[in-house]
Amino acid sequence: MNTEIIDILKNGGIVVMPTDTVYGIVGSALNEKTVERIYTLRKRATNKPFIILISSIKDLEKFGVKLTDKQRVFLEKNWPNPLSIILPIQGEKFEYLHRGKNSLAFRIPKDEKLLNLLKRVGPLVAPSVNFEGEKPSENINEAKKYFGDSVFYVNGGKIKSQPSTIIKLRDDGLWKILRRGSFKI
Repeated sequence: MNTEIIDILKNGGIVVMPTDTVYGIVGSALNEKTVERIYTLRKRATNKPFIILISSIKDLEKFGVKLTDKQRVFLEKNWPNPLSIILPIQGEKFEYLHRGKNSLAFRIPKDEKLLNLLKRVGPLVAPSVNFEGEKPSENINEAKKYFGDSVFYVNGGKIKSQPSTIIKLRDDGLWKILRRGSFKI
């Protein structure tokens, strides 16, 4: 991944780029101002948390996630994949991310370039490239209709894919599908 993108993300900037599923509008999950700017750009309801891309299970510790043994086994078996997993978050430090839900969805992408980027810049919020309720962008021209010159763009060509599958993972390792997507579980 080029150093310009790394610098932009490390300095609180926002990038539209391919993820492991669809185009995402990404920014540092650990930068509250960046997260709020993405909410504004996407015209997203402020009570809906974003999915967070991470590079390893160890990254969950940055968010205060305490895994049970059964949860850890499940994650090790199913990641990396286009599978976003909702886990409980403790405390108020990350309220700007969980929006009062006390849980967040995390995903380790199955894409080497993206994983390498995450290792360099840290966890990223990565909602799809669209305004809430509208069709996600399949290419950069569609993305620019949403966000104009307000973000940096990485052209990955046309991407027509399903979003990630989202599940809620309980302490006992059992799970419930909340959104069926590209990962079959």
